[in-house]
Amino acid sequence: MPRCRSVNGNQKWLPYKSGGVRLVSRVNVTTRGILLRKRKLSDTSLIVSWCTDSLGILQTVARGGRRPKSPFRGQLDLFFEAVLSIAKSRKSNLHTLREVVVLNAFAGIRTDHRRTQAASYFVELIEVCTEIEHHEPEIFHLLERAFGYLDQHDPDQRVITHFETELARITGRRRVQCCSNYWRAIRMSHEGSPFSSRPAVIGTVLRARRNLQDRQRAFTNRF
Repeated sequence: MPRCRSVNGNQKWLPYKSGGVRLVSRVNVTTRGILLRKRKLSDTSLIVSWCTDSLGILQTVARGGRRPKSPFRGQLDLFFEAVLSIAKSRKSNLHTLREVVVLNAFAGIRTDHRRTQAASYFVELIEVCTEIEHHEPEIFHLLERAFGYLDQHDPDQRVITHFETELARITGRRRVQCCSNYWRAIRMSHEGSPFSSRPAVIGTVLRARRNLQDRQRAFTNRF
């Protein structure tokens, strides 16, 4: 049986039981992305979701990302914009994250809970209204501009409405209109008013509120 060996670091000769060999190639790609969320995969690894400019919404595995001496340490925080090197899987939608170079941390978003809340809302809208790995660079650039604004300014209704309108134009108005009640419902809940009685809106709000609470806890734990 032929011996396994690596070729050029990206290819591997694998033996067949019959004695033949086949060549398996890993497809390595580089793209820009904004970190949407991260969650624990194992004691040492993370699953990280990105909004990218060339691959759409992408899920990656950061192997060893939870280790104290991981090369990813300090590189994988919410809302970071970075250049990503990814080894794409041909069998699933979960790809391997190889390298991260942070371009913009949007640190101003984490200085005020209202900015963090608005950024979380934008992320939730994109996740609800966009299919995994659907290539739509306009969505990435919309989120990049929105985070750039929140990095310097507090959100208001004009900013929220503009984001909703632009996302509606890109993805289809009906899909965003159902989600856009989240911001109003959050404001009403803070003022003591009841939520909307529409089940679809309530489901969206509850999911978004859970995600927002996760982000707020992550923000609080940094200090």
